[in-house]
Amino acid sequence: MRHNLPATPDDSPVDIVYLWVDGQDLGWRAKRRHALRKLSAESNGAIAKFGNVEGRFRDNDELLYSLRALEKFFPSHGHIYLVTDGQTPDWLKTSDRMTLVDHRDLIPEASLPTFDSSNIESYIHRIPGLSERYFYFNDDVFFGAPVNVDDWFWPGGFYVTWSDDPGVSDEVLRTDATAPENACRLSNQWLAHKAAAQARPLSGAVAKPIRAMDPLYRSTFRTFAHSPRPMLKSLLWELEEEATELFDGVRSTVFRIWDKPTIVSDFVLRWALAHGLARVKNYRHRYVSTGDIDQATELKLLADQFGALDFFCINDTTDDAHAEDPRLENVRASLQLMLFKPSEFERISSADASVKTCPTTVA
Repeated sequence: MRHNLPATPDDSPVDIVYLWVDGQDLGWRAKRRHALRKLSAESNGAIAKFGNVEGRFRDNDELLYSLRALEKFFPSHGHIYLVTDGQTPDWLKTSDRMTLVDHRDLIPEASLPTFDSSNIESYIHRIPGLSERYFYFNDDVFFGAPVNVDDWFWPGGFYVTWSDDPGVSDEVLRTDATAPENACRLSNQWLAHKAAAQARPLSGAVAKPIRAMDPLYRSTFRTFAHSPRPMLKSLLWELEEEATELFDGVRSTVFRIWDKPTIVSDFVLRWALAHGLARVKNYRHRYVSTGDIDQATELKLLADQFGALDFFCINDTTDDAHAEDPRLENVRASLQLMLFKPSEFERISSADASVKTCPTTVA
């Protein structure tokens, strides 16, 4: 058990880890269909709400623009690791600042394939060479203003922030709940059980050496914002041993399962709060749901505030969309207007990028 996290110099690099998938790739889609057919009726019925919808896997050039935002607002970032299922964006240029990591390099072969990002993200701290401090990104998350590392990490810990969603009810996990809601419930239940066990050790038993929870910590039934996730590699290694059953559970999934929700984007953060390794911080941020009826208004507000937002998320909820759907084109147009300068990771020229990715105005 790693009780003491290593001291990290303030000027040490902060690496970046992205998960990315091209859900339009025909070979990948065939593999996804095959995996779904192999599931038993019982397992198929356990897939979480929104756990196997098109918007979860669609590539709408979000990664391209997230990298542009990263280069614009955090040029001093460390190495970038792009975790994929053997895929490579067609626009990506080879760079000594980026490494592609195949699922097969991280996840045991017997556990592949998996289409659950909660499963995949539970392995990313094992990436060889990853720095102690790193940001974990989904590709629909973007920095929106210049990054000061001290706004995300403090000596020995990191900051977290709550979402703007209404609170989660304090009840058992529900089959009809979203993954973030059930993740909140699962994490709080695990922490409550652990606190109770610590308070009532078995007579004569040798207690397993674990960190003591902050006695002032109280469970909060809210979800965390979909944001850049500041992480500490050594903490993930510690929790992999401390919460083996949670890691084993989420690593058993092929698709996201309702009772095995994400743990890296909830449990790790909540555990860190309970043990004094995380602090809550309010960030300026916006969340855009692409399937909402007021999408155009939300994109306009995002553009107006761009440069003054610590981060933003554009969540693809257009599960019924086709490739040329205006809602998807509007998102690309908005991103192109805000982030028009290609990053060093693009093979194509600026002019080519404009033709490929967007109309010039937002509907």
